[in-house]
Amino acid sequence: MSDDLFDGPGSSSGISWEEINGRLLLITPHSVETGIKTSYGDTDAVRADVVVLDGPDAPDEYADTLIFPRVLQGQVRKNAGTGRMNLGRLGQGNKKPGQSPPWMLGDPTDADKAIARNYLAQNSQPPF
Repeated sequence: MSDDLFDGPGSSSGISWEEINGRLLLITPHSVETGIKTSYGDTDAVRADVVVLDGPDAPDEYADTLIFPRVLQGQVRKNAGTGRMNLGRLGQGNKKPGQSPPWMLGDPTDADKAIARNYLAQNSQPPF
């Protein structure tokens, strides 16, 4: 991570779950958004900060992003607005007939928790 405090303009694209499958995610859910208009109709999502803690570009941070996968929403929804975080490895569950396999977090290991604690210790200082 750079010491430069300035980022260029952000991208409007969201998270590509396929690209981060198997990665360790730290999710801070902020709120539950309802009635979001999408090309598939109105739906709900969880607004959150998501950090990919391992992999070639780690840490890769997605600030104020929307989580649309329903099972993943269900896993993080209870922490929305509490300041608590969810930690786990992204994976897919068993698919139902006619549907895609659901995106979900697997339980973190002690090694995963150590990676998250290290990230939080290094990134706990506010910029001001």
